[in-house]
Amino acid sequence: MNFLRTFLLLLVFSTGRFVASAQVLQGTQFFRISGPTSTSIVSFRTDGTIIWSNAQPGAIYTIQISGSLSSEYNWTSYVQFSAVSEVNTNQLNAFNVISGMALIRAGIFKIGDTLDNLNDAIPTNVTLSAYYMDQNLVRYGQWQSVYIWATNHGYGFANAGSGMAAAYPVQTVDWCDAVKWCNARSQQAGFTPVYYTDAGLKQVYTNGESYYFIPYANWTASGFRLPTEAEWEKAARGGLSGQRFPWGNMISEGQANYYGDTSGFNYDLGPNGYNFRGTSPVGNFGANGFGLCDMAGNVNEWCWDWYAAPPYQTGSPYLGGNDPYGPASTSPGFGSDRVTRGGDWEFVASYARCAFRNPYYETFASNFIGFRCVRGF
Repeated sequence: MNFLRTFLLLLVFSTGRFVASAQVLQGTQFFRISGPTSTSIVSFRTDGTIIWSNAQPGAIYTIQISGSLSSEYNWTSYVQFSAVSEVNTNQLNAFNVISGMALIRAGIFKIGDTLDNLNDAIPTNVTLSAYYMDQNLVRYGQWQSVYIWATNHGYGFANAGSGMAAAYPVQTVDWCDAVKWCNARSQQAGFTPVYYTDAGLKQVYTNGESYYFIPYANWTASGFRLPTEAEWEKAARGGLSGQRFPWGNMISEGQANYYGDTSGFNYDLGPNGYNFRGTSPVGNFGANGFGLCDMAGNVNEWCWDWYAAPPYQTGSPYLGGNDPYGPASTSPGFGSDRVTRGGDWEFVASYARCAFRNPYYETFASNFIGFRCVRGF
């Protein structure tokens, strides 16, 4: 167990949140690491990254936090990490959060649940690095802005996209459209795009799509991309574990846009029928614990991963160590299906569960599918 006692960013963060200091200041917070070995905290960077050593690779360590060193009982668990090597670098928090995006902190979370006998959502622990996620679904007006820029800069899309109005989610875009749009958004904003058509990551993916298309991804690039399935579910749960929905185990039409069916699902409080008979404005419902809206209902959301069932069992290609990107190919019998998550305005409550997984082929476009973006560090 080791304390971080290095003075850090005193003037900038004297109000206190996530300031690590040995000096007694209002709001100062202290961090320590608890685990099977006695670790050493090497440094705490200005971007909220902690570097620590003397770890046992593969072992789980807990970062604890306290506002005072006066008592052992002041410490509370903050986040868990699985050590990658003897020296580890982990993002605890970001001090410069990107506008319109929420930070999802690094650590271990339990993907899947056992509530409703989902045979393709068997729970297991997954370790993820920190990432940013759009707080809202991509709006139709946002889509159009990037789409116009993209088509004027050599991009081609199979679908122009649609939406009920500018503040509503974009609809009728297939997986390939969403991937290309992420690249265009990145380039328009001055970031390095993530997706390429060649293994050498030289040719940015801007055009073309086909059944079972597999672009190459530069996972270290600074640009926008689709979330992996694990990233999506961690974000959707909002810090909760083992619950059906981002807020708990029951759902009502005051919490999400879906098709109510109280007779079919004992966790659906209704009322019955359509909530909006179409999409609802993004952010119309309350945010989850991570500040994300519409993680249940409104439109299904494209994820990067191929659909495979079951993906969560030990030894599955889905796991692949930390930051899993999904299986190398889709499950037999599922063609070129990618995963969508979150349910939508047209489907019943069971589709809106955090653990529910829905496969659609890459070139499928519908008025009940949209997406949101993530960015790494």
